[in-house]
Order: sequence, then C-alpha cells, then structure tokens
Amino acid sequence: MIIEVPVKGYFEENCFFYIDDKTQHGFLIDPGAQAAGLLELIKENGWEIEKILLTHGHFDHTGAANELRRVLNLPVLAYRTANDYLLDARKNLSALCGPPITIRDAAFIDDGDNITLEANPSFFLHVIYTPGHTTDSVTYYSANDHVAFVGDTIFKGSMGNYQYPGGNLIDLQSSILNKIFSLPNETVLCSGHSAQTMVGIEKQRYR
Repeated sequence: MIIEVPVKGYFEENCFFYIDDKTQHGFLIDPGAQAAGLLELIKENGWEIEKILLTHGHFDHTGAANELRRVLNLPVLAYRTANDYLLDARKNLSALCGPPITIRDAAFIDDGDNITLEANPSFFLHVIYTPGHTTDSVTYYSANDHVAFVGDTIFKGSMGNYQYPGGNLIDLQSSILNKIFSLPNETVLCSGHSAQTMVGIEKQRYR
C-alpha cells in the first residue's frame, strides 16, 4: 500500500507511506513538514511505522523528521554522505528559507542495501544511489510492488534540479539513464514534487 501525502512547509512536497497490507507496519519516506498531520494519519489508520527514510538531505524532505522520530521513537535512515546536508543548514537550504533545520544521528545506508520491515522480512526496499540533484540522493525501489521512490532525481516530464549545492548535471543524467531507466518499464515513479509517472513513459521523453 502506497499513500502519497502532499505536505506544505516553505515548499509543497510529496511524502509517502509505504505500508505492508499484511501487518500494517511500514516506512515513512521524506516527511518534509506537518508532523502533527502525519502523526494523526498514522493514528487514524493504526499503522506502525518502523523507519523514516530520506531520499536526500534537503530541508523540504526532512522538516518533520525530528518531531516524528521524537514522538514515535524511530530511526532516520539516509545515505552515508547525508551529513553533508543534514548538519549544514545552508547546504540543506533551510537557512535560506526560514529557521535552520538540522537532523542529527541519522543511521546510514549504502548503495545496494535492502531496508527490511521487521514485522515482515519479505517486505523491503532496495537502495539505489542516484546522485545528481544532491550528492546524497538515493532511490528506494520495490520490485515486488513495481514502485520506486525517487525523491527529486526525476519528475513527471522533467529531471531534477542540479543547481543547488552538490548538484551535478552529468551525475543526474547518468542516474536517470543508467539506474532509473534500468528498472522495468511498469515501475511507478513516486517523486517529491510531481504527479506519479512510470519508467516506460519517461523513457519516451529522452529519445
């Protein structure tokens, strides 16, 4: 079960619940804002969130993480270089838009890792390192459910922005062409700032 929740902080951003139908346990991906609303949604549905997963360290994807992990006692997972952004309010852009936001004590993941649900080990997300928007960008992919949570690497009809600190056009193009587009055509792409799309549809735009 995939639940997209648009949240509004300084920017509007899509965060996602990825919930196992069998156990009602799951992951929360990129909680950018509105912690109270996300907590209420968790309570209303009786979900047990096991981990908060970050696709990258920009504040519009992390802004509610501190409050959520404090209330729910959850780990926050991010790519192994994410502290470059999580601990630097200018690099994660929060200092440029409002109160500075930092995320300390994240647990680090790496390319090729599988993030497994404790309540159901057959329910997991595979980590794919997809730099270009930032140097810590990752995609979380489920082959079982044909879905990839891509953060700001690719949107419906466009690629991500590579002009923020650490962004790189060549890396971004490589991540899209060699990693995202290597996934099956029917894979649904869930991004941070656009409607959902599919790998096969986006491939057509790059011909």
